[in-house]
Amino acid sequence: MGYHHLAVDDIEPTPDRPSVQRSLSDAAGLENAAVNRYEVAPGEDIPLAYHYHDDQEELFYVLSGTLAVETPEGTYEVDEDEAFVVEPDSPQRAHNPESATEPVRTLVVGAPAVDDVHPYEQE
Repeated sequence: MGYHHLAVDDIEPTPDRPSVQRSLSDAAGLENAAVNRYEVAPGEDIPLAYHYHDDQEELFYVLSGTLAVETPEGTYEVDEDEAFVVEPDSPQRAHNPESATEPVRTLVVGAPAVDDVHPYEQE
C-alpha cells in the first residue's frame, strides 16, 4: 500500500514558470496524472504557451479568484468553485488578465501524464 500526505505550501515551486506552480504529482511520485496547484498573479499565464495536447485531458478547478481561459472560440471566465475541462486537440491558454485585482489559485489535473504538448499558432 502507498499513501502520501502533502503540505502543498511546503512543495518547492517549479522553476522557470510564468506563475507559481507546485507539482503535487512530482512530490507524491504519481505516474498516471499530472497534478499541479498554481498561484497566478494578474498578468501571468499558467502554461508556457498557448497550446494543445494530443492525448492529455486537463481539468482546471478554481480555488479562488477568476481564471480566464482563451480558446479559438473565445475566452471563458471560470469562477471560484467552478471547473473547466479541456479535451485533447483543444487549444487553450489559461491566465489571469492584467486587469484582474487579485491572484487566482487553481488546481490543474492532466491525464494521462504524457509530454504531448504542442504550441498553437493562431490563424
